[in-house]
Amino acid sequence: MHGGIEHKTSVLFVCLGNICRSPMAEGAFREAAQARGLAVLVDSAGTASYHLGQEPDARAITVARNHGIDIAGQSARQIERDDFYRFTHIIAMDRANLEGLRAKAPRDGTARLAMLLDAVEGRRGEPVADPYYGDAAAFEAAWQVINRGVDAWADKLLSETTHQSA
Repeated sequence: MHGGIEHKTSVLFVCLGNICRSPMAEGAFREAAQARGLAVLVDSAGTASYHLGQEPDARAITVARNHGIDIAGQSARQIERDDFYRFTHIIAMDRANLEGLRAKAPRDGTARLAMLLDAVEGRRGEPVADPYYGDAAAFEAAWQVINRGVDAWADKLLSETTHQSA
């Protein structure tokens, strides 16, 4: 599927424009999965088409780089019908985007839809605040929440794949 390796698990992170939260989540999750030895295809997309083809917001690139992760090469794209079949998990950053995904999802789509913080104990249904109109501190705060969420998802998916292969 990607790089000649077949991935049983694939995760698509989704926010509105695919330039702030979802690219940070993609980068952070890729790192978290790699650290755990979890073979997974990771991507991100937006529910809206505002920023198609653009790289992530400079503030998102900076905060990710400050945490040792390079997301500068990512390019914004909008969610497509095929994503609901290609990915095992589609993870939204907030309720509005989750509802947008549910509205776009084909009836026979196979992806499981959830919110990022659903995997964090006691935070189910909580949104990741959109830092777009904020300052550098808002991006750092979003990064901290995203990092917590992706760590929880990486642990959850590792546990699921370990049980499947056992």
